[in-house]
Amino acid sequence: MNEISNITKLPEEAYEAAIRRFAKEGAHIPGDDKANPWVPFGDAAAIKHFCFDVRTNSVANILWVKGGGRIGTHKHRGVVSAITLEGSWAYYEYDWVARPGDFVYELPGAAHTLYSDDPDGMKALFWINGPIEFYDDNGKFDFTADVFWFIDHYTKYCEANGIPINQEMFV
Repeated sequence: MNEISNITKLPEEAYEAAIRRFAKEGAHIPGDDKANPWVPFGDAAAIKHFCFDVRTNSVANILWVKGGGRIGTHKHRGVVSAITLEGSWAYYEYDWVARPGDFVYELPGAAHTLYSDDPDGMKALFWINGPIEFYDDNGKFDFTADVFWFIDHYTKYCEANGIPINQEMFV
C-alpha cells in the first residue's frame, strides 16, 4: 500500500467544496463470492453484479456461462463492452471467438446469441449501457434487462439468501 508521504496534494479548485459536499467518491466492491454472490441467470449462467447506475441506465458485471451453455438471443439498445477473463465465448451470428484478454464492443441495434462451448465455460466483465431486449427461441420478445431489472435480479437474490445488499454498488 502507498504511504501517506506518497500522496500528491493538488491545488484546490473553486468547485471542490461542492464536490466534497454533494458528490460520491466512488467505491471498492469486493469480488469475493460470499459478499458478492453469483446470481443464477437461467440454467447455464450466473451474474456477479458490481455497479448499478440509474442515472445512465448502465451496469457492470461479470457474466459466467458454464461450458456448453448459452444465454438467449438479445438486442442491445446501447453500447456494451466486455473483456474476457476466463475461457472462451462467441456469438452464433459472428465468426470470431473471444479468449482471455480479448475486448469486445457491441453497438446499439446489435442482436446475437452468446454461447460458450469451452469445457470450462467463460467469464467476461461487461459494462452495459442501456437496455437489452431478450427474445425466445422463436424470435418472440421475452423481457427487457435494464438497470432496474439488474437491481431487482441482485437484490431479490440477496434478500432470499440472507446476503446483505451492498449499497456501494448503487450510483
